Amino acid sequence: MIRARDFSFQPLARLKGNQARLGRIHTPHGDIETPEFLPVGTLATVKAMTPRDLEGLGVQGLLANTYHLYLRPGSERVKRFGGLHRFMGWTGPIMTDSGGFQAFSLGAAREDGVGKIGGIFPNEGQSEPARTKSGEKLAHIDEEGVSFRSHIDGSRHKLTPESSIAIQQELGADMILAFDECTSPMAGYEYTELAMERTHRWAVRSLEARTNAEQALYGIVQGGEWEDLRARSVRFISELPFDGFAVGGSLGKCKADMHRVLDWTVPHLSDDRPRHLLGIGEVNDLFEGVERGIDTFDCVLPTRFARTAHLLVPPWTPGVGRRGTLNLRHARYLDDQSPLMADCHCYTCQSFSRGYLRHLYMCDELLAYHLGSLHNLHFLLELMRTIRRALASKNFSELKQRWLEAASGAEPDPEEDSSLS
Repeated sequence: MIRARDFSFQPLARLKGNQARLGRIHTPHGDIETPEFLPVGTLATVKAMTPRDLEGLGVQGLLANTYHLYLRPGSERVKRFGGLHRFMGWTGPIMTDSGGFQAFSLGAAREDGVGKIGGIFPNEGQSEPARTKSGEKLAHIDEEGVSFRSHIDGSRHKLTPESSIAIQQELGADMILAFDECTSPMAGYEYTELAMERTHRWAVRSLEARTNAEQALYGIVQGGEWEDLRARSVRFISELPFDGFAVGGSLGKCKADMHRVLDWTVPHLSDDRPRHLLGIGEVNDLFEGVERGIDTFDCVLPTRFARTAHLLVPPWTPGVGRRGTLNLRHARYLDDQSPLMADCHCYTCQSFSRGYLRHLYMCDELLAYHLGSLHNLHFLLELMRTIRRALASKNFSELKQRWLEAASGAEPDPEEDSSLS
């Protein structure tokens, strides 16, 4: 088993009283100052954004999707283009997931009616449209791997630890993930234990399949919402020669469950390796994750929110919804000549009014998606910069308290849940 040659993590400072820390991840395509949010470029593109846009926003790294890029255009084709970096024109660090999440999204997620944005925490009050069951499972799991039918054309495929690593090596990302099984929040203890043990066996196979020392390989801790399973998974994964760790799988049925899972997990992971929280990116979750020692996050939230006219604002903004956004489709913004955020320095806020943005959304103009995505990404990245400054000045706890106390007073938007599913 090999280790990455040009990859390292340097812890820079830790906040007393909790697990929060500053750090630096070094990769062959540049450094990532942590804690940081990594935008998701599922199909080798962050939706509605160019690489030049992302550079201007100060994006330090991206996450791309192994499953989707395997189906189209195909990892072999990406390799012929010189790998993901050259293919998509992005020069910074890239992480790829393993494809294991599709075992969940094409299988149990369809069966249980849950999803990563709407309904992943089924006890958090998401409306029924966010949890509608979508029919026949398209993925089936056995010891060898995950068999699935393509959501594009129905063709049959199988991902295994060996093929997942081979695909990710062809894609050429800086950080790749071991193949795992992501369980549903509706799964019981017995199945979650079986899936965790299978993930452990797949972790060993992923390490054995790796041949490219230019890529860092992360191991994924599973175990669902059960403390003893998480403890067992931490012990097993942390003893293997991974270059970093990711916390994955079901994080419980509510946000409080997720906090407990992180409390059980993160303190027992080695300090000298980075820790990634898969698929989480709401503002409150970023604060809670940072406090518990998470170094990097990824989520489709900022661009998906932008496509549904939900733009991120501070929690003390009048009219803000429960999930930290203004819904610009509301009629109250029809004649609003003020910027989305008066003190935001992004191009959207510096150039356009709420009324104009609402007009674009109501007319389904493509510019709306670009301007909304630009703002939402700027908002989250600036928040992470603010968090890093607060960690450096030992003011993180005060910053977190201010944001979360203000967020607790936000009114639910009756249109919010169904439009974000």
